[in-house]
Formats: sequence, C-alpha cells, structure tokens
Amino acid sequence: MNLNSALLLGILFSSFVTGLIIFCLKEENRRLRTWLNLLGAGLKLALVLVLLLGVADGQTYEFRWTMVPGLELALGADANAMLFVTLSAGLWFLTTLYAIGYLEDSPNRGRFFGFFSLCVSATTGLALSANLMTFLIFYELLTLSTYPLVVHRGTAASMRAGAVYLAYTLCGGAVLLLAVAWLKSIAGLVNFTERGALADVVVSHRGELQIIFLLFIVGLGVKAALVPLHGWLPKAMVAPAPVSALLHAVAVVKAGAFGVVRVVYDVYGVETAEELGVLHPLAMAAAFTIVYGSVRALFQDELKKRLAYSTISQVSYIILGVAIFGPLAAVGGIVHLVHQGIMKITLFFGAGIYAESLGIHHVSEMNGVGRRMPWTTAAFSIGALGMIGLPPLAGYVSKSYLQKGAAAAGEEWVALVLGASSLLNAAYFLPILYRAYFRPPPEQWPAEQKSGKWEAHWMLLLPMVVTAALVVLVGVFAESPFSPLTWAKLIMRREYAP
Repeated sequence: MNLNSALLLGILFSSFVTGLIIFCLKEENRRLRTWLNLLGAGLKLALVLVLLLGVADGQTYEFRWTMVPGLELALGADANAMLFVTLSAGLWFLTTLYAIGYLEDSPNRGRFFGFFSLCVSATTGLALSANLMTFLIFYELLTLSTYPLVVHRGTAASMRAGAVYLAYTLCGGAVLLLAVAWLKSIAGLVNFTERGALADVVVSHRGELQIIFLLFIVGLGVKAALVPLHGWLPKAMVAPAPVSALLHAVAVVKAGAFGVVRVVYDVYGVETAEELGVLHPLAMAAAFTIVYGSVRALFQDELKKRLAYSTISQVSYIILGVAIFGPLAAVGGIVHLVHQGIMKITLFFGAGIYAESLGIHHVSEMNGVGRRMPWTTAAFSIGALGMIGLPPLAGYVSKSYLQKGAAAAGEEWVALVLGASSLLNAAYFLPILYRAYFRPPPEQWPAEQKSGKWEAHWMLLLPMVVTAALVVLVGVFAESPFSPLTWAKLIMRREYAP
C-alpha cells in the first residue's frame, strides 16, 4: 500500500474510528465526546483538502481489495468523486459543530454522534467508490446508519417515520442490487470510467440495458426523492434539525442524485445513454418532480415540511441537468449538487434555530422573527433567495447554466419548467420573509429559550452564517479557480471530449 492509497483509507476511517470510540464512551463524557467529534470532522476535512490538491495536480489515487473472486472493493478519486466528497467533508464539519450545540442538553447524545460518524463514513465511501459493487455496499450502509438518526427522538411519530424510511430505502436498495447483479452478468465487474464503461456492450444487449437503466433510476430515485418515490422524505422531518440537514444537504438525498450522475456518465456514458433513448424519459421525470415538489411546498405550514418539498424539487435540478444531452446543462446540474447543498443546509440550520430558541415550527408562527433574530433571519433569507435564483447567489448560477444548456441542446421546454419552478420558489419563500420582517411579532413566542447575549447558541449560529456566506461567495466568484462551477466544467470537458 502506498501513501496515495493510505490517504483514501484515512479519509474513510477518520469518521468511522471516531464513531466506534464514541459508542464506547459513557454518556456523561460530554467534553471528550465533543472534542472527538470535532477532531474527527476536522481531520477528515484536512485529508480531503490534501486529496483535492493532489487530484488537481494530476496525481492518481486508488485502493483495491479483492474480497472474494469477482467481488472487488475499490476506492478512487476522480473529478466527480472530489466534488461530492469535498462538499460532504466541508458541510459535515459545520453540521457537527451545529449538532453539538443543538443536542447540548438532549439524552442519548453518545448514540446519536456514534451513528452520525458512521453515516459520514458511509457517505465518504459512496463518494469515493470506484466501481458499482463498492457503491452498492456503501449505499446500503448509508441506509442502515441513518435509520437510528431518523428515529433518534424515540417518539411514536419518529418510529413511524423510521419504518416508512426503511420500507422505501430497503426496497430501493433491493432494486439497485438487481440492477447491479444483472449488469454484472452482462458486462462483468463495472468500474466507473470517464465516458462510460458499456460502449462495447450496447449492440448485443440494447433492450436489457434499457431495462437495467430503469432499475437503476428506480433504485437510486428513492433516495433522490424522485416522484413518486419521495414519500419517505417529508415524514422524516420529525428527526432533529441536524439530521434533517444531513438528509437533505449532505448524505441521503445527495447520495441518490450522485448515483444517477455516476450511472449516466461513468457507467453507461452520456453518449451511450442518449443512443439508448433513456435520457429524455429521465428528464421528463425530473421536470415533473421539480414542479410537483414546488406546488406541494406551497401548501405546507410546517416549516421543515415546506423545506422538504423544496428539496424534492431542487434535487431534481441535478438529474434534469445530467439528463439533457449537452455540456452546459450538465454543468448546471453538476454544480447544483454543491449549490443546493449549501443553500438547503442554511435553511435547515435556520429552521432548527427557530425551533430550539423560540419554539417556532410553523410558517404561521414566524411573524416578526426577523427583529427578534436578525442574524438567523438574514442568513435564512440568503438561502431562500438563492433557492429562488436571485443573482448573484449560488442558485442563479445553477439555473442560468441549466437554461442556457437546454436552449443549446434544443430542449426549449426546459425554460418553461425552470421559469415555473422559480415562480413557485418565490411563492413559498417570499411569504416567509414577509412575515419575518414586516408582520408585528407576537406578545409571546411559542417556547422561548434564553441564550445569553446572542440570539442563539454560537455553535448554532456560526455554521449558519458560514454557509450563508458561501451561498454568496460561490455565486459572486463562480468563475474563479477551484470554484464548484470551475470544477463542474472540468468534469464535463472530460465527459464530452471529442
């Protein structure tokens, strides 16, 4: 094993070992658990940044281990992997800080943070997977490690939500297993390859490959919350705010969307997928999900459920971008993997602060909250306006590339979908901001908690301010080196190279 392989394993195990140690600690070892959480998250972020610099410099990173003949665990660090693993490591550090502040006085903190660390390990392994079998293993480990987080509160509602979550994700995993096994019988062990690994298989297995593609989309579409496979996500909002942020911005939903990206570009290859005629139906499914999620969000008074339906809509921007046969739209979809993550985590951080500090859980309770919590509401506003697509914020960059790419590919109908989505985004976010800033506050908040001189605990407020700043920075400096947009362009240059 060389240093490059050791770096991949270090990134994978930095959180895994942290989780195992936390499980062994007594509940009262609060200070040690806090430092272990921050150390594990900080170490992972530092190692990922070292990996990012190495990949940008052209170095090759690979680890392979044959478990049994024909079954190889393989990790690698291509451009697609780096986009997702960097997002995960960065947001996980901030979410860890937030979760420490959020759960400061809650029971069962050791169990929570143990599974929290295992969840980041599964997400990291999924991001760095170099073949389909490895991806499948970590995809299922992600399901198992997030279930205890969804049911963490132990209430009847959370247990019901957990049962629904397992039913959806395990069924999706079974369909994904069928797709992987069927494809393996045709093409052998499929490694993720730039421009796809199936070009030589299409002639003799065209019909089978079309069916297998559908199975992949169903299996991955559960976690990506494609309609009608989305039903678990709004129900899972009974989980604590750090878990909601985790599900929407970093781990589960993004794992499904990232899996679709892998299948289209690195398993089938976008040209092969276009030749098979599977991209247009995928684009239509994504477009329907975008509009449906936005319409449902309009009628949700519970803040976290409104954000959940917003996620159902916004994540399908990623899938729509990769389903349009053209590099510009694909850039918009790929970069939205990052942009949606930082915008949505900002919004869920805000929802958690409102609930924890003032007992606010519904939009109808937010009158005048901008005066009571100016920093939280300003950061929330940036996230919301970014989702709408206001320039020069992150969401505007994604939507503009999607629209330009669709026009260049001759898919003018996409402009109608994006326009309708932006109007609906405005329709369900702007009333929140209007209430927060222009309605008079109530005489008494639902359940106000004193937090000293700050409007909320600094461990809650600081991560939100940082992510809100990132929403602005990745939009304003979108064309700078090492920006998510520049990295997405690099990926697409390779996928669409002549």
